[in-house]
Amino acid sequence: MKNQKLDMLVVGLALFSMFFGAGNIIFPPFLGMQSGPEWIAGFISYFMADIGLALLAIFAMLRSNTDIMGIMGHTGKIPARILATAAVLCIGPCIAIPRTAATTAEMTVAPIVGNMDTMTVAITSIVFFVLTLVLCLNESSVVDIVGKFLTPVLFIGLIILIIKGVATPINDVSDTAQIDTVVQSGVLAGYQTLDVLAALCFGIIIVKTVKDKGYHAVAEKNKVTAGAAIVAGVGLLIVYGGLTYLGATVSSMFTEATISRAGLVTEIIKDLLGQGGVIFLGVIAAFACLTTSIGLTSSCGAYFEELTNGKVSYRTVVIIVCVVSALLANVGLDRIVAISAPILDIVYPPALAMIVLSLFAPSIKNENIYKGAALGAFVMSILSFLATYLVPSLGFIKTALPLSSYGFNWLVPTIICGIIGAFIKEKSSAK
Repeated sequence: MKNQKLDMLVVGLALFSMFFGAGNIIFPPFLGMQSGPEWIAGFISYFMADIGLALLAIFAMLRSNTDIMGIMGHTGKIPARILATAAVLCIGPCIAIPRTAATTAEMTVAPIVGNMDTMTVAITSIVFFVLTLVLCLNESSVVDIVGKFLTPVLFIGLIILIIKGVATPINDVSDTAQIDTVVQSGVLAGYQTLDVLAALCFGIIIVKTVKDKGYHAVAEKNKVTAGAAIVAGVGLLIVYGGLTYLGATVSSMFTEATISRAGLVTEIIKDLLGQGGVIFLGVIAAFACLTTSIGLTSSCGAYFEELTNGKVSYRTVVIIVCVVSALLANVGLDRIVAISAPILDIVYPPALAMIVLSLFAPSIKNENIYKGAALGAFVMSILSFLATYLVPSLGFIKTALPLSSYGFNWLVPTIICGIIGAFIKEKSSAK
């Protein structure tokens, strides 16, 4: 017998755990440390750029009653496949999934065994992805396994940590911020978590799970999925806010030059929980990263199985993703984070443009609006990439355009290109 409230809670907890992974552990405290007295502004910008946009992506999928290919499909068949696949690979075996194992190695294993040699890192990666593979092969039970068993342990542990940090702060929040652009740093940190792209893939398995629970009518299915998204959003609001504050309480003790992101979290846990901090940190990091790895790997399997019309099975994709991710995880957390920045500069703008426009899909009759906006966002993302990494003389592109200080220098050109597309008649309508 169906129980909507219970199903919303279970699926919502699963969605929470899928979102809360490697980046979500290391970025909020570091942002809080950098923001100091402005940590609330940093937290709000981070939350909106991360979960705010991620939930927007889920609601866009419900609004247009489609999946990631449906959202990207307005750009044309080939561009849609390229953009959707690029997004899946980013939150899959190229960046996000290896990062979960690398974070586990640095935050769970390293504090216990000391210096990590190549063999220890390799063994950690193998064990991590064997567990991921086992839990992913039974596709129909993935969400229930995560929601009913792994997430409560993770969430309760984090709440205990945050309560302890609020009741007995490690130190006073510094009087000045360590950075000048707190809001922009929050937005960029939100991007780094990859949750917006992940939401497009999580939607596949979440909606499938809702259907498996007996909700087939569109209105009923959307209600349960939307309720689950809200549950996840509220849980993440509490956890992110708490972790950002904990980072602010050590803003007078550490700087970016003196401690790494993973090292900062380790120090916070040790200061708050004493000698048991290392073990507690290990449990928190391991569960957060494992649950995210399960969600991402399952979503990749579902996506590529559908993309190939079943020619490549879910099981085959999951195995390949786990093997590739295990190899890439040995690169190390810092390198993976560094590599992700230029890739996201290119993928994020056109993906966000399609997500926002999908919210208005029933009202948009001219597909050239989508194509114009996607083209504008893509061109700006390429120019921003060149300005940052290859052609410094183009630096004005990242500073002179409106909203550049917030990391949205591509937004106005995207809107302009979308408007231009509205005045271009579709070929199908030409007589």
